[in-house]
Amino acid sequence: MGQNIAQKIFNSHLRDTPTPENMVLDLDVVLCHEITTPIAIMDLMEKGMDRVFDPDKIKAVIDHVTPAKDSKTAAQGKIMRDWAKRNKIKDFFDVGDNGVCHALFPEKGFIRPGYTVIMGDSHTCTHGAFGAFAAGVGTTDLEVGILKGVCTFRAPVSMKVEITGSLQPAVSAKDVILAIIKKLTVNGATDRVIEFVGPLVDSMNMSSRMTLCNMAVEAGATSGICLPDRVTAEYLWPFIKGDYPTIDAAVEDYTKWHSDPDADYIEVITFDVSDLLPQVTYGYKPDHVRNILEMEGTVVDQVYIGSCTNGRIEDLRESAAILKGKKLASGVRGIVTPATPTIYSQALDEGIIKIFMDAGFCVLNPTCGACLGMSSGVLAENEVCASTTNRNFNGRMGKGGMVHLMSPASAAAAAITGSISDPRKFIA
Repeated sequence: MGQNIAQKIFNSHLRDTPTPENMVLDLDVVLCHEITTPIAIMDLMEKGMDRVFDPDKIKAVIDHVTPAKDSKTAAQGKIMRDWAKRNKIKDFFDVGDNGVCHALFPEKGFIRPGYTVIMGDSHTCTHGAFGAFAAGVGTTDLEVGILKGVCTFRAPVSMKVEITGSLQPAVSAKDVILAIIKKLTVNGATDRVIEFVGPLVDSMNMSSRMTLCNMAVEAGATSGICLPDRVTAEYLWPFIKGDYPTIDAAVEDYTKWHSDPDADYIEVITFDVSDLLPQVTYGYKPDHVRNILEMEGTVVDQVYIGSCTNGRIEDLRESAAILKGKKLASGVRGIVTPATPTIYSQALDEGIIKIFMDAGFCVLNPTCGACLGMSSGVLAENEVCASTTNRNFNGRMGKGGMVHLMSPASAAAAAITGSISDPRKFIA
């Protein structure tokens, strides 16, 4: 029996098997941010273990509340800064250089095919788009990862989701993953790795693949993963060109991480997107999903465009194409957050920031703040937000607020109409 990509990565990184069900893996990258890591840092300090296994393999950022909003968040940032300095962690991204972690770290070339990646953040699965095994972990596992460079996982159980067909105009990867989560439910992939394959995935750019993998956890998955190919190699080429004579050579090398034709899966699902309409959530769970026609006319108070799901340049372009020459509807607040300084700069150069500002949007620095109701766009009770983020839990963006998850195109349509609207109406 052949192996799927998750099995290949696990076997190539295997340090130990303390039980038949558990595998201790060597880690290629440990990612850290200022919400979950300070707890681990302080605990390690109290135990007299204030050290890291390899400062070059630890990447850290302040990204959730940036700049700090109060003394508590300032203290969290200081813990990170001091720790990075003490342990000579050169890839530490402070205010001004920082960005949304799951956009910034791939942009810096830190994630490669075949890597093992952990972070104290559930959306670490985003990095599976590069053909890596990437998973969010708790504080204890994060501490061990920082200290020893290993992490224990259950032997991988993979399911395959084959995506076929072609997307209609104004329908994007966000709509695809919302529809898949609806089909699977929030528990449908629990303790599984979702392997996304098929003609549509092959045609997607890295931004779209990251959107798919980012929300795999919303179906309960440990990780989402795509097979690395030419698209992957071209994205990474500035960082890997010293390792390969040509992109063709990199593409060929990446095939070693492809699943074998006779690999075993616990479940295989085929999902045809040819007739897929724009999708939107309606309740307090990510699988509470309807097509947008069923939700048209739902009034919104705020529109938020950004996050590790949809804050990349492709997402901003998608929204700007609809917003150009138009204004926010009366009574609607618009907030846009480019996910990294590079994306912000590119959006400036392309005139996208001006389109947002002319429409009446507030343009923020890169931050995760609004997504989890910490800063920069928190809702008041009974307010409604059309959001390109990834979670619509009760109170996620503010106590008593309602979040409707949708694509950047759908969010832009809501911004100019004041209610949930079909973005296809605004595509020429």
